[in-house]
Amino acid sequence: MSVGEIGEICNRDVVTIDRKASVYAAARLMRDHHVGSLIVVDVTSATPTRPLGIVTDRDLVVEVMAREAPEEALLTGGLMGPELLTGRETDGVWETILRMRAMGVRRMPVVNAEGELTGILAMDDLLQFLAGELTDLVRLIRREHKREVDTRPPV
Repeated sequence: MSVGEIGEICNRDVVTIDRKASVYAAARLMRDHHVGSLIVVDVTSATPTRPLGIVTDRDLVVEVMAREAPEEALLTGGLMGPELLTGRETDGVWETILRMRAMGVRRMPVVNAEGELTGILAMDDLLQFLAGELTDLVRLIRREHKREVDTRPPV
């Protein structure tokens, strides 16, 4: 991986939950781990680390608490959206930003070539990466100015 690939900037500490777990278990996991989202998996499948969906704290509020949720929504699998956007570790940052923007998502699971979960990429991770890149550009400008001052004294 080279810098600029999402595998370099994603968070590797991912909290997962089984799709058959209750929304209350999801809320407790979020609180215990101080996270706002969980990656939904099927722990009974042959590939238990393959992401199936995401459940967010907002999902819990909007879909469960704010209305009378149907019983199937009381399981984390019932809160998942119909489509899951994932990114591969080797995907570029810019293409990933465009894909996330097109789908209107703030976070997505990151998978390896086999489709197994390896991390989660959030908008915060992207902002931190971009801030670092901008800082490097500012340093370049300052260094260029210093070099000019050092090599071209005033006349």
